[in-house]
Amino acid sequence: MDVLADVLRGLRARDAFLLRTVMDPPWSIRVRDGAPLSVTTVVRGSAWVAPDGGAPVLLQPGDVAVLRGPDPYTVADHPATPPQVVIHPGQRCTTLGGQELTETMALGLRTWGTRPDGATALLTGTYASSGAVGAGLLAALPPLVVLTAAGGELPVVALLAAELDRDGPGQEAVLDRLLDLLVIGVLRTWLARPGAQPPGWYRAYADPVVGHAVRLVQHDPARAWTVADLAAATGASRAAFARRFTDLVGEPPMTFVTSWRLALAADLLRDTELTLAAVARRVGYSSAFALSAAFKRVRGVNPRDHRATA
Repeated sequence: MDVLADVLRGLRARDAFLLRTVMDPPWSIRVRDGAPLSVTTVVRGSAWVAPDGGAPVLLQPGDVAVLRGPDPYTVADHPATPPQVVIHPGQRCTTLGGQELTETMALGLRTWGTRPDGATALLTGTYASSGAVGAGLLAALPPLVVLTAAGGELPVVALLAAELDRDGPGQEAVLDRLLDLLVIGVLRTWLARPGAQPPGWYRAYADPVVGHAVRLVQHDPARAWTVADLAAATGASRAAFARRFTDLVGEPPMTFVTSWRLALAADLLRDTELTLAAVARRVGYSSAFALSAAFKRVRGVNPRDHRATA
């Protein structure tokens, strides 16, 4: 199973916010929506994107920027242009003084801005939640990841732009999947770069011993794994396997097993109506009580409260 596809199942878009923004200079948009992940690509013109505390980066047509939340960021025609619009949680748009702009700047289906043929056109997608499994990968990302069209434009950008203009049956699901494809394409390219710093378990996939053990745990979390079982499955001695795993992944084998199981449990509690006992069985705990105790100890909240707030 492909590791990135497996992990990003927790990052699936569900009724994601997608919008075409068209603006004439000077313009500057301050985004404070608190979203865990946002994607912006330039269709026409150019734009500068600047995460708080980071240097602004120029985006040209076909470039894609992935911004890790929940910290604010700014998108503008020039870094020196002061913000005129603020995007709040729930995608509510106002002026700096609080005047509502959501309706006054609406330009039709999934389009917003100053005029339909404005000098700059952007496509923006925002994830409402990341999922516990996907969050493990997002935590390793820098605040801003940019993939330039010079490195190979992603075909899904043009497809996403075309689908934004359609409003047929199932359109929201189509847009969600296209957004997922765009994010996966960017992250896959970024993770392959020499300077990237993905999670230890992701780097360990290239190791024939530890990588095999990580796959075994991720693909069969319900099995009653022990360090001895994993060592035997990879053909290594128990002591040598434990040292090698800790060195490459950054945590001992059973700590990784626990964290992976609880991340899966968190997503199942959020995304399904399975009972706590059923979730426990799927992720390798003998009972709902055992899962609750581990969940509370590691994640700081009991499973029922996690489900209610999610």
